Amino acid sequence: MSSPRQRTKRRKPLLSIREIAIFAMLGALMMVSDLVMNIIPNVHLGGMFIAVYTLVYRAKALLPIYVYVFLIGLFEGFGLWWVSYLYVWAILWLFFMLLPKKMPKWLAPVVYCTVCALHGFAFGLFWVPTQMLFFNFTLKQTLVWWKWGFITADLPHGIGNLIAGMLIIPLATLLRRLNKSIGLIQYA
Repeated sequence: MSSPRQRTKRRKPLLSIREIAIFAMLGALMMVSDLVMNIIPNVHLGGMFIAVYTLVYRAKALLPIYVYVFLIGLFEGFGLWWVSYLYVWAILWLFFMLLPKKMPKWLAPVVYCTVCALHGFAFGLFWVPTQMLFFNFTLKQTLVWWKWGFITADLPHGIGNLIAGMLIIPLATLLRRLNKSIGLIQYA
């Protein structure tokens, strides 16, 4: 006769130790790339990494994204600007989650680069709610803030995302192969 303890099935953990380690490293990779790319203002690889992680890991891509968000807060300070990071990167993740999984090979690079570029161009617009809330901006002040930010920050950000977006498919393919070679669950 077996005891009640023996009859209960063990639940599979939400994340394996291997996944935790990989997602932590992927988030750290985003942080390091951000630091390296600081030499070019408002141009970084974050959008490209979010696209790659989402295409490969789907919903679990939020884990390395928020590792990055936490690390950037630790490194640069958890200021009011950081609050926007809690949702602005999730917007890009959501766009990639909503894209069809199967897309013609000729269309996928165009769509991925375009989505990344549009996110970069609209980055300041996504910050508008926190600016209005934290700084009590009027609509007119907000529009002036956004217009100035678009020219100085969002324009180079969008162009940088467009160029970095060309790496999405090759890096997603490489990451899938690496996952397969180490026996990590295939997500997408």
